[in-house]
Amino acid sequence: MRKARKPALLLLAALLVVLTAACGNGDGKSDKVTKVKFSEVIRSIFYAPHYVAMSQGFFTDQGLDVDMSTSQGSDKGAAALIAGTADISLVGPETTIYIFNQKGDKTLKAFHQLTFKDGSFLLSREKMDGFKWSDLQGKTVIGWRPGSSPQMVLNSTLLKEGVKDVTVVTNIAAPAMAGAYASGQGDFIQLFEPVASTLVKEGKAYYAAALGDAFGSYPETSYVATSDYIKKNPKVVQKFSNAEAKGAKWLETASSDDILKALKPFFDGTPDDIILQAVDNYKKLGVWSEAPTLTQAQFDVLQNVLVENGVLKAEDKVNLDDVADNRFAAESGKD
Repeated sequence: MRKARKPALLLLAALLVVLTAACGNGDGKSDKVTKVKFSEVIRSIFYAPHYVAMSQGFFTDQGLDVDMSTSQGSDKGAAALIAGTADISLVGPETTIYIFNQKGDKTLKAFHQLTFKDGSFLLSREKMDGFKWSDLQGKTVIGWRPGSSPQMVLNSTLLKEGVKDVTVVTNIAAPAMAGAYASGQGDFIQLFEPVASTLVKEGKAYYAAALGDAFGSYPETSYVATSDYIKKNPKVVQKFSNAEAKGAKWLETASSDDILKALKPFFDGTPDDIILQAVDNYKKLGVWSEAPTLTQAQFDVLQNVLVENGVLKAEDKVNLDDVADNRFAAESGKD
């Protein structure tokens, strides 16, 4: 009997080792890896904290394997969530309002705010000292698609400044905008970094204004998921938010060399000085915040812009809780 018990005891010991390894690695972190299908709206240094979280292993530390794709538009990023081809998308939070008002089977909720100002820059063909918004009178601006955040922020800025008779071209795809401008189309162009700094360095454009400075506080981009996904995967959403918060915090104090190493893999072919210039431009603009919650004040600004731009009726405004879940962002800095 004793001989028969020895193999059984060895087998039990082996099973305990396997189970212990499966439950954790001794430092409080799970060895289980969860894959997250993630869709970004465009590739831009405007979203640097996200790339930092990926390159510095902050997602990996949380037990997440982030599979990233680029949707080229908030509408497409939201559609990916509804279709189930993305678990989490980085999009304009206005998409959550649009989907909620459609009264469909699925709704979206923003759970982590990444940017708190518009990140686009207005560029001119000639250097303009003391640019005034009235300088756009009678001019053509290559802008973003109708209903997108940068397009609405530009339009609201023109309304605020009382500028009329401006032609804004909105039918050029985002990846083709800089090329169209370089080929001679338009008097001005509205671009994000690092494309803006690239055109400036090439001598094809000059900085005229930053939309973030001109318009002020605006919740431009949020991490969004379907209500169903959040309900089924609250731990995953929390871990995702934790990693994002670490990325933003790291970026605040990192050296230029470390920032370059972190971002370079995501901007292959972009010169080092352009990457650093773009990061510096956004830091000076103050687009990133330590408090990644979507506040009621910011949400009010968003809905007012939507109404002003004719994409939302005043009577169709929604409650913040209908389209946002702030509990994850509120906890993210504590990890």
